[in-house]
Amino acid sequence: MLKRILAPGRFSLLIHFIIWFLTLSQMLRIVFFIWQCDQVSWNIVNVLRTLLTGLFFDIGTVTFVSLTAIIYYTIMPNRWIGSWADKVLVWFFTALTIFILVFTFFAEITFWDEFKTRFNFIAVDYLIYTHEVVANIKESYPLPLLIGGVLLITASVLFLFFRRKAFADTFSHTISPKVRLSVLGTVLIVSLFYTFFISNYQAEWSGNRYNSEISKSGIYSFFAAFRNNQMKYDEFYTSINNEKAFAIVRNKLKSPDSKFTKNGYSIHRKITDSLPSETKKNVVFILVESLSGSFLKEFGNQQNITPFLDSLAQKSIFFENLYATGTRTVRGMEAVTLCIPPTPGQSIVKRPDNHNLFTINSVFKSRRYDCNFFYGGDGYFDNMNSYFGGNGFNIYDRGRGSVLSDDIKTTRNNIDDSEVTFENAWGICDEDIFNKMLKVADKQFQNNQPFFNFVMTTSNHRPFTYPSGKIDIPSGNSREGAVKYTDFALREMFKKASKKAWFKNTVFVIIADHCASSAGKDEIDVANYHIPAFIVNFGEADNQKIEKQCSQIDLFPTLFSLFHWNYDSDFFGKNVLDPAFEQRSLMGTYRKLVLMKKEKVLILSDQKKQAFYTWNQKDNSLKPLPIEKRFLDETISWYQTADYLFTNKLLR
Repeated sequence: MLKRILAPGRFSLLIHFIIWFLTLSQMLRIVFFIWQCDQVSWNIVNVLRTLLTGLFFDIGTVTFVSLTAIIYYTIMPNRWIGSWADKVLVWFFTALTIFILVFTFFAEITFWDEFKTRFNFIAVDYLIYTHEVVANIKESYPLPLLIGGVLLITASVLFLFFRRKAFADTFSHTISPKVRLSVLGTVLIVSLFYTFFISNYQAEWSGNRYNSEISKSGIYSFFAAFRNNQMKYDEFYTSINNEKAFAIVRNKLKSPDSKFTKNGYSIHRKITDSLPSETKKNVVFILVESLSGSFLKEFGNQQNITPFLDSLAQKSIFFENLYATGTRTVRGMEAVTLCIPPTPGQSIVKRPDNHNLFTINSVFKSRRYDCNFFYGGDGYFDNMNSYFGGNGFNIYDRGRGSVLSDDIKTTRNNIDDSEVTFENAWGICDEDIFNKMLKVADKQFQNNQPFFNFVMTTSNHRPFTYPSGKIDIPSGNSREGAVKYTDFALREMFKKASKKAWFKNTVFVIIADHCASSAGKDEIDVANYHIPAFIVNFGEADNQKIEKQCSQIDLFPTLFSLFHWNYDSDFFGKNVLDPAFEQRSLMGTYRKLVLMKKEKVLILSDQKKQAFYTWNQKDNSLKPLPIEKRFLDETISWYQTADYLFTNKLLR
């Protein structure tokens, strides 16, 4: 059979290429098996199903990759076969395709190292923001060695094909019209089959997430994510009647200090505090890149990499049981600014029509605060400048230009080279961005202007480089070093701020955007959503540790309550300090939507699927449970109403 397949002919090179691709793909799959050896399922049936499912998706991938070549072989007249033009085209595009695929296999390994998953929507984003990503690759990996290795492997594969006379056979055999049409027709039918009847989620057959991810083909997954970057809730997820969904959410949001001002499909309400006097403090808000709760000694870490934050936990309003809504920075930004559950697909920060929304900035602006967004890189990345500028923030970043779009009425200010002491692929170091914020705060104070300054840090990110001589871990060495440097930079910022005239009247709010890792063997790794949050310098009498389970979306409603502010609200978040606060957290990926209430976890998936579990915090495991109808309806309601309000432009 193999001899017949490899028999000399016009398609000899293409057949060798397909066998090489399928073999290398399975070898990569085995590498991932060994990589996650302690977490994958080694049951022989599961191993075989993983490999066979992977082979099925690899066949679809190589069919699409080969389609252009097959069309070329079909239309090339016999009299031109073996001509110099034929040889140049076949050699060039075969070499180029092999080079790209080998590079892609290397990219899959680095992507797995970072995210423990096959290519997904993050990889799609990385293709868009090439400046930051290419710079990050240069600083994180030995690029000349990597490219050299890819070239060497490409040359070796081409030499192997040459030795096996695949090129010679391709250039010396003609093909009949019948064979041409039968091959092309077969490939087109297979391509249409995969296009219309096979979805990437069909690879997710296992209860062990690692087996499902290894079953996928990285290239196939990439294009599936590209097609499904935005997902309409009612098309992909279990839904209920809108009236019922909004009734459930309104019931969850009601409280003695709030009054709904609109009926029907709305959560708009007036929050009225019981105290007649308000507190008008400046607010410095710091969203820290990838600050997992597991990094803190407060939560059991023994590496002593967050000494300053651990000290803050003892003298602040410290949230011990708070969970991120997602796994990306834009999800954290969405959660804290809009106080909304994570809607499926892309974050609202990256979607169209995301200007002039009701955000926390709306509340600050109503009190005439000067509101600014500080980012040490180019805020074009992840659409941050458009989102924050379009929602009333002035921008301070390291952008390569100074103009925002015409519909944005705020200003963009570049951070000058003279203000930078260290910079890597993602932006200036945390010390520099904090110093810039302090300088702006001084001017705001001089102008008698209350301020809300939102700072996004960047140092805790691969390539994990930072100014040398600051801490006892060498720059670029590890994630732990980047975490410790961020902790150091925060301490230095507080030292400098404490000497400012405006310090006594300023509250500092610190929270992570997401955890450093979110992947695990279960479809949702609950522990990898646990993040720290602090409200610092509010007042010694108010310092406490909040044990209630809550979400990123609750942070600012809690702060506004501490300020005793009366304000309009379209927020899904609530005041955690309210004695009647019902413990829960909302979290997810771009496809999974989760409601957790204490140890119970319900997950909504696309394909209109649901799963219900009990979470064991000690070993971070999920045990299946029969679905509770009331719990399911509540989960659906949080996400269905959030998606409805944004999609129908009712959050303005």
